[in-house]
Amino acid sequence: MAQKVSIQGYEGSFHQAAAQQFFGKKVQVIPCANFRDVVKIAGNKEESDGGVMAIENSIAGSILPNYSLLQNSKLQIIGEVYLSIKQNLLVNPGVKLEDIKEVHSHQMALLQCMEYLEKYNWKLVETEDTALSAKYIHQHRNKHTAAIASKLAAELYNLNIIAPSIQTMKNNYTRFLILQRAGLFDAIENANKASVNFHTDHSRGSLAKVLTAVAAAGINLSKLQSFPIPISNFKYSFHADMEFDSLDVFNKTVEKMKGLTESLKVYGVYKNAAPSISPAGGRNMID
Repeated sequence: MAQKVSIQGYEGSFHQAAAQQFFGKKVQVIPCANFRDVVKIAGNKEESDGGVMAIENSIAGSILPNYSLLQNSKLQIIGEVYLSIKQNLLVNPGVKLEDIKEVHSHQMALLQCMEYLEKYNWKLVETEDTALSAKYIHQHRNKHTAAIASKLAAELYNLNIIAPSIQTMKNNYTRFLILQRAGLFDAIENANKASVNFHTDHSRGSLAKVLTAVAAAGINLSKLQSFPIPISNFKYSFHADMEFDSLDVFNKTVEKMKGLTESLKVYGVYKNAAPSISPAGGRNMID
C-alpha cells in the first residue's frame, strides 16, 4: 500500500515533488494550507503515515517556525530531501510566448523570476500557491495567461513548459524533512546523520564544552541554530545537525553531551542526503 503523507501546499507543489523523491511516485499526499496542519496531520495515525516539511532554503535560510513545530511535536525525522527549486513558465498546449498577457504565481516565485519577467510587459498576478496557479490556467484554458510553477505541476495539469528554469538564482535548493510518528519505522540502515536539540545551564564555556566533545569525536556539525527558550530571560536552546561515519560513535557522543547539557532530545537518525559539490563549485542536484 502506498504511503500517505501530509504536505504544505497543493498537488503539483515542490513539497509533493520532495515526497515523490523520497517515497516514490505512488505516494499519496494530503495538501495542507500551512505547516502547523502538516505536523498535526502527520502525527495523527488515523489520517496519515507521516509528513514532509521544508526546513531551510539555500537562499532564504532556515524556516525558524518549523523548528518550533518539530520541537513541540512527537514526530521523528527519518530522512531528508534536497530539491533543486526550478521555476518554469507554464502555458496551455498551443500557447506561444507572444500570446501571453498575464503571469500568475505565488509572490515568492514571481520575485525569484523577476529578472526574466522584466523582459516582457506582462501583468503579474500574485496567487496563493504556485501549483494552484498552474491548476487555474489549466481549468480556464486561457491562451493569454501563464503560470510559474514546478515541472510536476506541468505534468499533473497537462501544461507545456514554454520557458524552463527561469529563476534568477540558479543555485536555489530547499531541504525537506521526512517526518513520521515515533515507533512507526525501523532503524535506518547505514544512517550517518542526526538532528538533536539541547540546552546548557548557560554558564561560561558550557556551549564550548559541548562543541568540543562533538569535534573530539570526529563528528561534523553541519548546522547549529539557536532558539530562545520560552518564558526565560534570554536563554537559548540549540538545534544541531550532526554528520558521522559511525553510529556507535554518535551514540557515545550523545551520552557525553547529556552530561554537559540540561536537556537533550534526538529528533532523528537518518541518511545524509546533502548534494555533492562539483569541482566547478556548483552542486549536483536533483529535479
